[in-house]
Order: sequence, then structure tokens, then C-alpha cells
Amino acid sequence: MRHFLDFSDATLSEWEKLYRLFDDMVRHPMAHRDLARGKTMAALFYEPSTRTTFSFQSAMMRLGGGVFAMNNPGSTSVAKGETLKDTIIMCSGYADVIVLRHASEGAAMAASLYSRVPVINAGDGGHLHPTQTLTDLATLHRLRGGVSGLRIGLCGDLKYGRTVHSLLRALTQFDNVKFTLIAPPELAIPDYVRTLLKQKGQDVVETIDLEGALPALDVLYMTRVQKERFSDLHEYERLKGTYVLTEDKLRAAPKDMLILHPLPRVDEISAEVDHDPRAAYFEQARLGMYMRMALLAHLLDQPARTLSLPEEGGVRVCINSHCVTVHETYLSPLTHKGNCRYCEAEILI
Repeated sequence: MRHFLDFSDATLSEWEKLYRLFDDMVRHPMAHRDLARGKTMAALFYEPSTRTTFSFQSAMMRLGGGVFAMNNPGSTSVAKGETLKDTIIMCSGYADVIVLRHASEGAAMAASLYSRVPVINAGDGGHLHPTQTLTDLATLHRLRGGVSGLRIGLCGDLKYGRTVHSLLRALTQFDNVKFTLIAPPELAIPDYVRTLLKQKGQDVVETIDLEGALPALDVLYMTRVQKERFSDLHEYERLKGTYVLTEDKLRAAPKDMLILHPLPRVDEISAEVDHDPRAAYFEQARLGMYMRMALLAHLLDQPARTLSLPEEGGVRVCINSHCVTVHETYLSPLTHKGNCRYCEAEILI
């Protein structure tokens, strides 16, 4: 069973195939209206969402398929204590594909162990958001003609920003991409992402100076400070206004620089920037629907599997308090190269 939990679940040749399908769907949307006829998507959103949930539901309907959605776990058996395992087993008997957003890091990986049908990671805590990465890459290809050789600045909450983690990992697979990581020390990228960039030999500069970085960029990827990931709201209030992109600051940026943002924004991009021809974040969001259409069409083209339950139980080894293994305690410990296989944090020795 092919799932989509991370961009690395697809080869570059598959990415190119997806992009060609995406491009054809943008150009000829009506030609694909029956690809998912008779199929059903389960949209299980344990966390709030606007663009991801709406774009996935719209994508499935535009392909001719049906949707059932959970947008409020409090109105379902989750509120009664139902485990992720039981929810996934049940829903994979009803649907042909499951789209999961969850607050726990590694939840999509856990869900894939119990699903008869493909699981798509629509965001797992502060870990990854690979369908946003597909959207980001498609936007770069469509508006800049490709990814290789770009100078990309990522600014804001790089610690908790799952869109940043996913995008950085994906971009390491392309040639000669240069990164400028703009964040205060408290919001710098996690160690596992920094280690990956070093292992891949990437060209990386870390700085706290947004205005100083702008002149050298082809793309600026702004992010909001993730309030929902903070345990200390005073710390959030102190950091939330660290970077605010304004028209005045953009005078230092190249005239053809793209401004991207996974949205929602809070105060990190001034509304006046919306009128700047370099602002591409609303187009980025629109293109996300077509990219998700392509991904659904790609994954739906496989039969459901016979469910074989994995071995369960064992001593928890992950030290990440946000890992899915904290609450879903039946999960068997899984490790990979010294890290938790679910959330990728370090493990206890």
C-alpha cells in the first residue's frame, strides 16, 4: 500500500509525473472530472484547517468522488476516548483514501499501520506537512520554471513550522538550492532537520536579519509563529512580532523575488504587500487544490489491502512529549538510525 506521509515517499520521477498531471489539471480541469467517480475520501481533521481541508474536499469532488469529514473531534467518538487505531481501522473500511491532520507528531505514520487504504499526511503536529510541500514545489515550478539553483529564504517560526520542515527536506533532492534560514534562536530549525541539511551537504546560512538577507533571494517563504505549539503563551507573545514584511522592507528585495506563505498569516505580512506583484501566496493556495487533485488521482489507483495488525506494546523510547506514542500507548516502539520512526526525535538509550 502506497501512502503519502512525507515527500520522500515519492521518487523524483514520481514527482515529475505528479507535476505533469497537476499541470494538465490546471489547464484542463474538466477532463479529469470522472477519475474518482465511485470513490470516497475520509477527511479526518483533529486540528483546525481552512486551506488544507477545503482544497482536499474540493479536489476530491472535482475528480467526481465523494467526501465524509471530521472537522470537530469533540462531536465524534474521539471525545469518548476512541483511539487513533480504532478510528483509522473503521474509516478505512468506509473510504478509499484517508486524509489525516493530527496534533501529535508521527500520527500519520501510526495511522498508516492500521489502514486498508492510502493515508495522506495533512499535517502531524509540528513535524511535517508534505502536501503543502507539493503545493510549494508546484508553485515554484509554475512561476519560476523550476527549483534547481534557487536561493530560498525561509523566515519566521522554523522550529514548529511543519511546512518548513517538509519543504527543506524536499528541496535537498534538487540541485544547487541555497538556503537562508531567518529566525531568532528560540525559533531555529530542529536538530534533526539541521543534521539532515549537513548530511546532504547543503549550502545553508542562518541569520536573524530579514532585511539584510532580502537582496540575495529568489524566493522568500514567510511563516507565522505557531501559537498552538507553545506551552508558554508569554513566550509566544514575545516572539510573534519578530518579523513583519512590509512594502518598505521589500525595497531591498529583487524585483522578481517570489513571496510565498503557507497561510494563514497573522501579522507577519502586512496587507499592503498583497498588492505587490511579487506576492504569490494566494495563487499558491489556489494551486494547492490542483496539486491535491493530482495526488489523490495517483494514490487512488491501487486496490485496498487486507488489514494485518502490527505487533503492539513495548516500552516507549521517544523523549518528544508531542510524539503520537504519548497518548497512543499501544504503539510498538519503532526506531530508525537512532530516532523515533514516528516523529523523528531522538530516542532514549
